[in-house]
Amino acid sequence: MTPLKITKSGRKRNKLIMAVVANSAGEIFELEGYAAVGMAGSLRGPLRLDQTINMPYGGELMLLPDRKPVLFNMETGLLETLKVNPSMPGEEIFPVAAFNSPGYVTMYVSAYNEDKEAGYLPLFSYGAVGWHKGRFRCALIRVDRERRQDLRLMKSEDVAVGIHKMQQKMPDNRLEKHLEKCALKYGCPAAKNFFLGRYEAPLPTSGHCNARCLGCLSFQKSGKISVSQERIAFQPTSAEIAEVALEHIRKVKKSVVSFGQGCEGDPLLAADVIAPAIEKIRSVTLRGTINMNTNGSRPDTLKRLFDAGLDSIRISLNSVRRECYDIYFQPKGYDFNDVIKSADIAISRKKFVAVNYLSSPGFTDTPQELDALIAFIRQHRINMIQWRNLNFDPLRYWRIMESAAQHGKPMGMQNVLRRIQKLFPDVKYGYFNPPKEKFK
Repeated sequence: MTPLKITKSGRKRNKLIMAVVANSAGEIFELEGYAAVGMAGSLRGPLRLDQTINMPYGGELMLLPDRKPVLFNMETGLLETLKVNPSMPGEEIFPVAAFNSPGYVTMYVSAYNEDKEAGYLPLFSYGAVGWHKGRFRCALIRVDRERRQDLRLMKSEDVAVGIHKMQQKMPDNRLEKHLEKCALKYGCPAAKNFFLGRYEAPLPTSGHCNARCLGCLSFQKSGKISVSQERIAFQPTSAEIAEVALEHIRKVKKSVVSFGQGCEGDPLLAADVIAPAIEKIRSVTLRGTINMNTNGSRPDTLKRLFDAGLDSIRISLNSVRRECYDIYFQPKGYDFNDVIKSADIAISRKKFVAVNYLSSPGFTDTPQELDALIAFIRQHRINMIQWRNLNFDPLRYWRIMESAAQHGKPMGMQNVLRRIQKLFPDVKYGYFNPPKEKFK
């Protein structure tokens, strides 16, 4: 982050956004005389108006416990770590971060310092946020304008109607019942879209995984981090999968159905039921896009799925450097070469290949990471990068990555996106899995 030079005269003060903090009751308020601060790795600096946008609809604000906010004192021009509210002595204050809506990439993380006893933060991203003229402002880049997961288009009463209809159509389908829980208990937008008959429908299938990702949403063995949702506890049959998929494909124009969801392991481990399900779907219709979100760990299995009729894959990566990949994904029974081989097999078969690029400012925007990504794309001509925010404690993540490899000074997420777009104008970038009508 480029530091903003502020003089005591207050020059350029109007370009800063005001800091927001929270008290122990969870009340969020602006702090007079202090500007919001963002951080990316070791870099910290005040947020300017031109670095932020109004907080998108659907974002959530979070208090960060056992942490102290780092703020910019506009009078002294210095960064300060505050423990109490300067306007109300004795009132403890906490940092505030934004978990932003899908389709936006975080440029800077909310700035804070940890207390000694601090545990891991829950599995969210923690974007920097401030206040300006009655609106919350966030340091974000918009990468996808599709309203696939816009909560305003997912009214609970409409979801309830859709669930009732599906219960009548497939009363004995266990996968449909699982999606009901996803939609109602966890508020999963993908599950809601199935019941609303729009865009992309999830097909969770696998209860097992051969990676132990640090930020896995459905499995955390250590107990230090709570899971965001329960992993599917059964394996649907091929018939159950095909029934749900065909219902969505018949109903939705330019539909997508996807294996590999947050509530499951990796679908490549369930290929024995997925392959026959895909064959069943394709024996009925050639409409719709059948996609798989995967770690790409089993290239030979992937060949079988392509033979069955799989149209596209999205491979999850936090880095294309082996040492950084390994320390995050912790692969079991496969290695990074298998992931690359899977991508190459898909490319050779002219399948649509996207990378689910889990981004964290302060790591993803370092020169070493950018150079590695450029080299990767030049050698493996993928079709798309889905820029997604890594849901993991940012300070812990940076420390872990620093233990794995060397990193230089972050150059800013915006510069990374611009560089990739300039070098590879034919590579799509966005957030959502596209239908095959938009592959080219």
